[in-house]
Amino acid sequence: MTEKENGIIEEARKVLGIEAGAIEEVSRRLDRRFAEAVELLSCCAGRVIVTGMGKSGLVGKKIAATLASTGTPAFYMHTGEASHGDLGMVTASDVVLALSNSGETEELLALIPFIKRFKIKLISMTGKMSSTLAMASDIALDVAVSEEACPMGLVPTASTTATLALGDALAVSLLIKKGFRKEDFAQFHPSGALGKKLLTRVSDLMHKGNEIPVVGEDASMAEAVVEMSTKRLGLTLVLDAGGRLMGVLTDGDIRRGIQGRGQDLFLLKAGEAMSTGPKTISPDELAATALSIMQEHSITSLVVMEGEAECPVGVIHIHDILKEGIA
Repeated sequence: MTEKENGIIEEARKVLGIEAGAIEEVSRRLDRRFAEAVELLSCCAGRVIVTGMGKSGLVGKKIAATLASTGTPAFYMHTGEASHGDLGMVTASDVVLALSNSGETEELLALIPFIKRFKIKLISMTGKMSSTLAMASDIALDVAVSEEACPMGLVPTASTTATLALGDALAVSLLIKKGFRKEDFAQFHPSGALGKKLLTRVSDLMHKGNEIPVVGEDASMAEAVVEMSTKRLGLTLVLDAGGRLMGVLTDGDIRRGIQGRGQDLFLLKAGEAMSTGPKTISPDELAATALSIMQEHSITSLVVMEGEAECPVGVIHIHDILKEGIA
């Protein structure tokens, strides 16, 4: 690297070091007030209303989003808009989480009379524990930092990082206290990879009804091949006269049969050439479980069987699962 590039990297490391140090400062100062804040938020019958101006507001949006996605109902309220009607979103059962490094943000202090009038609990995150905001709070959390990463000491950098990290600490402490599970997380992220993996069932993706390739055990091999080719799932189920599963015929069975028997394979009935004991799965199982079974046994489809019945209700193919983004 050039001397100029080395200089840039050194400056970046300095910034990261200052911000990491800021988080360490806040961590060392954690005390009973943090535990009280977690307790208050966990008992909140309404929602957590996060508010702040400027950079604190941007951090507040992220904190609110993290709380909401981890089981604590929350939303961000713009401090400047609050006094112009948005306070109507706040109820007496809510808790307000106010962010201000100085603790003297004019728009934020203007909300305190409303908060006190309706006896709404107020938690603050501030860098000045002697500030008006801290004094008015039921619980004030200290996010003071010894220096900003900005060389002029003007741009909020280390202070916003420390506030964001403390917000994450609140959210994680709350999810642990509430016994929040990854399945709960998936409920709030149904379109995400985890949501799909934990919520999508075999019944959501399986082929059923007329989509299932089926032949009788007395069907000719030619009929079986036509059915397999028409339904394009790489196999056909072989059923007895009562509709019960006898076995399956797969692309692989036919290839191996031709190699071993040649054209004599087509003199057999489907019931004579089929593979018995196919892998099956319940429609209530997760699609991710179906994928795991297929990968373990190097197969591409599973027969879907419900309850104690011996009649198949569907077929799920590996492509159906992968197309859904489950891996």
